Amino acid sequence: MTGPIRVLVVEDDPVAADAHVMYVGRVPGFTAVGKVHTGAQARRALDRTPVDLLLLDLHLPDTHGLQLARSLRAAGHRADVIAVTSARDLAVVREGVSLGVVQYVLKPFTFATLRDRLIRYAEFRAAAGEASGQDEVDRALAALRAPGPAALPKGLSAPTLERVTVTLRDHADGLTAAGAAEAVGISRITARRYLEHLVETGRAVRAPQYGTVGRPELQYRWVRS
Repeated sequence: MTGPIRVLVVEDDPVAADAHVMYVGRVPGFTAVGKVHTGAQARRALDRTPVDLLLLDLHLPDTHGLQLARSLRAAGHRADVIAVTSARDLAVVREGVSLGVVQYVLKPFTFATLRDRLIRYAEFRAAAGEASGQDEVDRALAALRAPGPAALPKGLSAPTLERVTVTLRDHADGLTAAGAAEAVGISRITARRYLEHLVETGRAVRAPQYGTVGRPELQYRWVRS
C-alpha cells in the first residue's frame, strides 16, 4: 500500500473533534481527510471522499456509532473503525468486532494513547501476502493488541510502558537507556528496566553502540513488522 492512511474523524464535540484531527496529523503515515459531527454527515463524507479508517465516537446526536457502522457496511463502505467512547459495556465491544471495529479508545485519552493505537493499526494493515503458518497469522492479529498490564513484572506500570514504547517506536535509529530516560522523563535505571522488558517480550532488540572512548552503551531498537 502507498500513501498515508486516510482518517475521517466522527465526533459530536467540536473541541474534541479538532483535537482528534490534530492528533491524527501528528502521527507519521496518517492524514485526517475531514471531521464531521453526526452520522448523517459521516455518510455524506464517505460518499465523496475515500477513507481507510473512521475515528468514530459511539455517542452521536443522531445515531449510535455501531448503528452507523452497521449501515455503512450494508452500503458497501469498507473503512475500518477505531471506536472512541466513554462507555465500558463489554457487550458493545463484542458487537463492534463484527462491524469492523479494530480498536477501542476510552475517553478521556492522551495523544500517546491514540498514537499507540494508530501505529498498531498501521502495522496490522501493513501485513500482506500469504501467511506461512499459524504463528504469522497470530503475529498479524497481535499487532492490534495493547500490552496487558497483568503481564507486567512487579514494579512496571502500563502507562509508563506505553510512553517508553511510543518513544522507542518514534526513534527508528534506536535509543540508549539514557536517551529514553531523557525523552520520557524518568531515570536511566527505570528506562532500562522498561527497555529490557520490551526486549524480553520480543518487541525490541538491543546491540552495543561503540563510541570513541569508554565502554559501549546498549542501543535499543523497536522490532518493526
